[in-house]
Amino acid sequence: MQSLDVYVINLDGSNDRLEAITGRLAAYGVTFKRVSAFDGRKLDLSTVADYDENRAERYMGRSLVGGEIGCYRSHLDAATRFLASDARYLLILEDDALPLCNPVALLEKALPDLQRIDPDWRLINIGNNKLKIATPLASYTVNDHTCELVAAHYFPMTTSAIVWSREGARLFVEGHRKMFAPVDNYFRYWLTRSGHGYSFWPAPVTTTDAASQILASSGQQRKTNKRKWFYGITKQRRLMEDKLIAFVHKKRFRRLDS
Repeated sequence: MQSLDVYVINLDGSNDRLEAITGRLAAYGVTFKRVSAFDGRKLDLSTVADYDENRAERYMGRSLVGGEIGCYRSHLDAATRFLASDARYLLILEDDALPLCNPVALLEKALPDLQRIDPDWRLINIGNNKLKIATPLASYTVNDHTCELVAAHYFPMTTSAIVWSREGARLFVEGHRKMFAPVDNYFRYWLTRSGHGYSFWPAPVTTTDAASQILASSGQQRKTNKRKWFYGITKQRRLMEDKLIAFVHKKRFRRLDS
């Protein structure tokens, strides 16, 4: 298989977390490049030119918080670095990722199959904690962990472990205009509508109990003054719309190698 790079997103100063994930990956013989996370926790969002607060309130029912902007920018930076490299694929891990098997060995098995099934695939979520509205494609076993590659019509949330194709990363980076949702919500919005999103189930990567430092305190902020009175209605409408689109795509999905 052509080259697969591995990046770990880690906040400057988070040395314990970096040491911990280094050990977890070393147990499988996996090396990586560190990408410094963007620290958005103290951002004044009124100064963020590529943030659309009005659209965020319409789509999410609330404004975003600095930690979410930081996480989004960290993933944009990682994808941009990937496009400047010679690698064909990129595995991005956040520093709380906990592999249940060797993720590189799993991808070495699965990516050639996925290239045949869908040469235009964009993104794989390998760290999801839930899976809904998907089409099973193939099964793999690595280090006693068995999981299925699936077409994820309702793209899973979380960005603890994702895999880019070059085309997917290019579309993400070049298509970036304004942030209106956290990056995992944006991936669901984008890939549920466009297709070409995939996942594994059960997930080959989970997370430790350590809270995300990039998103530190953002959960409490979202629950207080950031939510609009129509937050609940907006959320339910968003979920229902995404699921309806996903069901339509599932019905129409066809493997290109069948």
